[in-house]
Amino acid sequence: IVTDVGSTKGSVAALAAKILPGHSHFVGSHPMAGSEKRGVEFARADLFQGRRCIVTPVEKSDAAAVESVANYWRSLGMIISHHSPADHDRLVALVSHLPHAVAASIVACQSDASIDLAGPGFIDATRIASGDPGLWRDIFLDNRENLLAAAGQMQAELQKLLDLIASGEGADIERWLLEVGRRRAELVRRKLGELEQ
Repeated sequence: IVTDVGSTKGSVAALAAKILPGHSHFVGSHPMAGSEKRGVEFARADLFQGRRCIVTPVEKSDAAAVESVANYWRSLGMIISHHSPADHDRLVALVSHLPHAVAASIVACQSDASIDLAGPGFIDATRIASGDPGLWRDIFLDNRENLLAAAGQMQAELQKLLDLIASGEGADIERWLLEVGRRRAELVRRKLGELEQ
């Protein structure tokens, strides 16, 4: 049984099918547990505890191999989701690759004068921009179609907000922000529930 821990899955699954010998079983997996820090000095014993791992079987995957890979990650305390490689790449573009691109873009917008005024909110919103540039270059390029689609969705949402701001309708802006805040609160509630299980 062969697995991986990469941030994209379509190209990995295709390459595995091409190069692995017939007696091996490839099952992709992606533990969603990293940070912007790199190197063994930042290793943590609880890195995987209560975090999500996406297991990405294909139609021809051996069921026992899929279960073995899932059980491996469960044994490290992870919560398992199953998605096809294509669905993984589309969904992870939205929740991982796009946020990294946005955080990096926010930092790129700053001048020396504005960065001097940055507070905790700015630091929190841009933490992931400190990730390994070579790694993220490869992720962006390998998942470019999904990332571009995700960025298009974000641009549409940002344009909605900008249109509300331009209209000067405070109640509409507040409604938009209230809905976004409600969705984030629900996400946090679900994530805390997963960690308690």
